[in-house]
Amino acid sequence: MPKLIRLYITQVALGFVISAVFVAVLLLLNVANLRHLITGSDIGFVALIMIWFMNGIVFAGVQFAYAIMSMAEKPKGPRRGTPVAVKLEPVRVEARRSS
Repeated sequence: MPKLIRLYITQVALGFVISAVFVAVLLLLNVANLRHLITGSDIGFVALIMIWFMNGIVFAGVQFAYAIMSMAEKPKGPRRGTPVAVKLEPVRVEARRSS
């Protein structure tokens, strides 16, 4: 299996694991009375799966993007830019009165 495909699959799986932890914390802390809504409804299991899956899509995308962006090479050498102005000095401007 190519390395990029393997990286994608592992990062997506990690994103769905993070989503499961996130949903578990949501239910443990009972955010917006979500635990009562899920346990008190006859289709609460479907709602739980939908919350996990939708958050899993988001977390998987973010996890893969982070993994790809962290593979970039670090810049070498000085990281300072050229200053725009070395020294700022006020300039006198003559004001004339118009008639």
